[in-house]
Amino acid sequence: MNTIRETFDKSERLCSRKIIETLFENGNIFYNSLFKVVWDKCQNPLPAPAQIAFSVSKRGFRLAVTRNLIKRRLREAYRKNKKTLYDHLTSQNIQIVLIVIVKGNTVHDYITIEKTMKQVINKLIILTSLKLETGSRETK
Repeated sequence: MNTIRETFDKSERLCSRKIIETLFENGNIFYNSLFKVVWDKCQNPLPAPAQIAFSVSKRGFRLAVTRNLIKRRLREAYRKNKKTLYDHLTSQNIQIVLIVIVKGNTVHDYITIEKTMKQVINKLIILTSLKLETGSRETK
């Protein structure tokens, strides 16, 4: 049986402060029902087609236990559904970096988070295709 492993390696995590700073300065932004997503095409070669970071505000969720729960759910939803994004990015030969920021102050169940993460991935596929065709900067 030949199955593809769904993993979330260290090489797929966005850790570089320099890249994160330039992402917030020059990145494209779109909003979803649960998330704010800041993304941009990366000019530097990356070890993975996409590098991602997740952020949950301390103001909205005071307890670290709650913030960690939300981040675990986000990572799991991304890990399970990233294959479609990776297939698209490798076929177009581009690499992106993105940050997913949680809006609001309610803890959502995993099913809701996964459904919204699928919407984010589909929107990223559309936006990266548009950015390649037009070459213009997409914001909000």
